[in-house]
Amino acid sequence: MEWNQRYIKLCNVKIYCEYSLSDKPPLLLIHGFASSIYTFNLLIPLLKEHFSIIVIDLPGFGRSEKSASFVYSFQNYAKVVADCIEYFNLKDVNVAGHSMGGQIALYTAKIIPEKIKKLVLLSSSGYLKRANKALVLCTYLPFFHYYVRRKVQSKEVREHLENVFYQPSLITENHIVEFGKPLQEDGFYIALMRLLRHREGDLSSKELKNISIPTLLLWGKEDKVVPVNIGYQLANDLPNAKIITYEKTGHLITEERSNEVYEQIVTHTLI
Repeated sequence: MEWNQRYIKLCNVKIYCEYSLSDKPPLLLIHGFASSIYTFNLLIPLLKEHFSIIVIDLPGFGRSEKSASFVYSFQNYAKVVADCIEYFNLKDVNVAGHSMGGQIALYTAKIIPEKIKKLVLLSSSGYLKRANKALVLCTYLPFFHYYVRRKVQSKEVREHLENVFYQPSLITENHIVEFGKPLQEDGFYIALMRLLRHREGDLSSKELKNISIPTLLLWGKEDKVVPVNIGYQLANDLPNAKIITYEKTGHLITEERSNEVYEQIVTHTLI
């Protein structure tokens, strides 16, 4: 199948996407916070054998527009995903999201449940509240994004990666280059600041109980970013969910357990 790369306009934002469409079941992949399509670089070659794949860089991340007018709320991110599904005229879509992308997948399931067949949540964000009011107010200060930049860049890229890998020996130079790219762009920090300002918080237990779409949760037991107990709580609140966990695995499960994740996505969505 041909692998395509292009920019498309979704919700008035220029979005970078990669895709391969056929008569195979559609699978849409959503990356997490401060990440990009690269999150799925090991999974995509495996998944292409079974699915039509669409993967996007969310507004503010990767190669997509770092808009200074887009409202960076989960509700709006979900609308971008819904618009993407509409753009490609997809039905019965399987949606997989990593970290923050998992929460966006849940928001998407809430607004267009009729178009989503199954969900896969990979080390998904869950139960985070909105940032405190003092911090939100700080985002309106003229030079606050410089503070955000300095805070992020106070650590080397490798240090950030060591927080999401259980096995630091797996970190390659390619990881450092790809995950470090956004940190060099001024627009990234403005988008980050606006996400801090607009993020309304994760879905509540009450809201999750209304999402009946079959959901698979995959988690690393040593996840330091989103602890595995969040996964168990999500599995309990979502009425049609199950969780599978992996030992000696951190937050970036797509890299450390790519083969296992691939097999579970196929089993959950196709069998």
